[in-house]
Amino acid sequence: MIHRLLTPSHYSSFFLFGARGTGKSTFIREQFLPKFAPECVLFYDLLDDETEERLRRRPSSLQSEILAYLETGRLEWVILDEIQKIPRLLDIVHSLIEKKRVKFILSGSSSRKLKQHGANLLAGRAFEYRLFPLTATELREEFDLQTTLTFGSLPSLRAFRDKQDKTKYLQSYIRNYVKLEVQLEHLVKNIEPYREFLEIAAQMNSKILNYTKIGRELGIDSKTVKQYYDVIEDTYLGFRLPAFHRSLRKSQLLSPKFYYFDIGVKRALEGATHSPPVPGTSYYGETFEHFVILEFYRMNQYLETNYRLSYLCTKEGAEVDLVLSLGKNLIFIEIKSSNQVDEVEVRKLSKFGTEFTSHLYYLSNDPHPQMIEGVRCLPWSLGIAEILGQSIQ
Repeated sequence: MIHRLLTPSHYSSFFLFGARGTGKSTFIREQFLPKFAPECVLFYDLLDDETEERLRRRPSSLQSEILAYLETGRLEWVILDEIQKIPRLLDIVHSLIEKKRVKFILSGSSSRKLKQHGANLLAGRAFEYRLFPLTATELREEFDLQTTLTFGSLPSLRAFRDKQDKTKYLQSYIRNYVKLEVQLEHLVKNIEPYREFLEIAAQMNSKILNYTKIGRELGIDSKTVKQYYDVIEDTYLGFRLPAFHRSLRKSQLLSPKFYYFDIGVKRALEGATHSPPVPGTSYYGETFEHFVILEFYRMNQYLETNYRLSYLCTKEGAEVDLVLSLGKNLIFIEIKSSNQVDEVEVRKLSKFGTEFTSHLYYLSNDPHPQMIEGVRCLPWSLGIAEILGQSIQ
């Protein structure tokens, strides 16, 4: 069994958000159900048609069932899996938390429907957590860089040994995402341009976004393109990495980059999973950069280190792949896939040390730690561990 790094509170209600297939239901069952007698937990699976239909027709039946249960036994948790299916239930949840001190676990693979319906998000009465595909830390001895760069790290992939089966799973994942999360929930008006957009977004992964250019390629307006990226973020399929600026307000005026939440899903959208990334190629370098940024993104949330993640691109064209900022503390990180430190690239990074009061890191596949002109050059795993303060085996 894989030990997940997420450690939610056992004393407060909480939301658990994450893309489909990240293991939310499994996590809840493994972390909470074994610790309590079966009669102390009520579990509602809203992906079950009968359960969803019953509660959709009469949301008040949730309250009456829980109140009846409280009269006859000890209730530790009520679990509502895929809460976005019936946002109205959150008003009942709110009332039961307030009046009866009932604890809820509310999982969901989309916040868009909750936002669209103005759902009651419990005003701080429930914590909020995210679950991601597996990190290198969680996989431990099972982790293999080449496999992760080829197929990503969705938990269900561990069940497959054959490369063709892994590819089929990822292709099925994409079809089910469009069908279950987008088409059935009516998250976009026209599904065909959105399908094409997902492929374009995969090609634009790690690139600075130009909504107008993408819209021109798809035959839609830039506003619709931006809305499509909103859908991706609201269903936790990806995230936009903002541009760094000392002023948060000014950084919001600059164009972001975009990253899919999982390398395998991104590569499946490209139709590229049949061939692994080849070391030494630019594609391998881009995929490795994607991987390291995903590790920082996931670990930053799991460890609650609260860094703001961004990238830097100067007017002169100089770039830094990742900037971590917390107050006045800045960490500039350059990511390279090579097995040997490139001192020319290190010196480029070192120049930022004179302009910014910051810590400088160069992360790569070179196994030998070095210090060059004020830049810490470390193997990627050791670098993440040092920066975020977490041991990675």
